[in-house]
Amino acid sequence: EVQLVESGGGLVQPGGSLRLSCAASGFTFSSYAMSWVRQAPGKGLEWVSDIEPNSYRRYRDSVKGRFTISRDNAKKTLYLQMNTLKPEDTAVYYCVKRGDRPGGQGTQVTVSS
Repeated sequence: EVQLVESGGGLVQPGGSLRLSCAASGFTFSSYAMSWVRQAPGKGLEWVSDIEPNSYRRYRDSVKGRFTISRDNAKKTLYLQMNTLKPEDTAVYYCVKRGDRPGGQGTQVTVSS
């Protein structure tokens, strides 16, 4: 059974930083492209970033230069380093196998002064 458990969210002021983690189990993590997606209050799911097994990375334009996706295949963990956070980054963040819909609880990120 695929399990993805997100952590690391919280309340942060604009301009602050957070590092999200996602612990994976139940599949061969190193073989799959992984993504971070988010859902802001009252809005639909939005793709944020993904990373290939060879670590090739892609980002949505609004987070380029501020967010960094990475993976540790030995630890079966996906990360999202988020810097210079903005109020519009407020959302529940989920990690997924690329193309899948979220199945976990996600982690809440709130950017507010």
